[in-house]
Amino acid sequence: MHINELKNFDSKADYERKIIEWLTAEKVEWIVLAGYMKLIGDHILNAYDRRILNIHPSLLPKFKGKDAIGQAFDSGETVTGTTVHYVDSGMDTGEIIEQRSCKIYPDDTKEQLEERIKEIEHQLYPEVIAKIIQ
Repeated sequence: MHINELKNFDSKADYERKIIEWLTAEKVEWIVLAGYMKLIGDHILNAYDRRILNIHPSLLPKFKGKDAIGQAFDSGETVTGTTVHYVDSGMDTGEIIEQRSCKIYPDDTKEQLEERIKEIEHQLYPEVIAKIIQ
């Protein structure tokens, strides 16, 4: 489902109520996010407590929010990675489920690092989902 047009609703609460209505009608048990880039509000968090997963391209708690790979690349760090976590009301602050690291090499470009992170994400997320959602 792709309901990402908040502008079509009078409020975030109305938007989230519509999402919950749809999820309930479809008997959705888990929400698995990737690239959603919005904070989840209380309506959805309460309805799906500890049943919303997200993947983030850094070793949280470092480099939260947008352009985490760019933040890591520009930081001088030698290691970054990806994190799968439960979603809570904060920005990338939910309980960490699993992390996998990735070296940042001195001659890396940001694009090379992004590709390595994507490869890790594409392995890690399905593995964690399979373990968590049974």
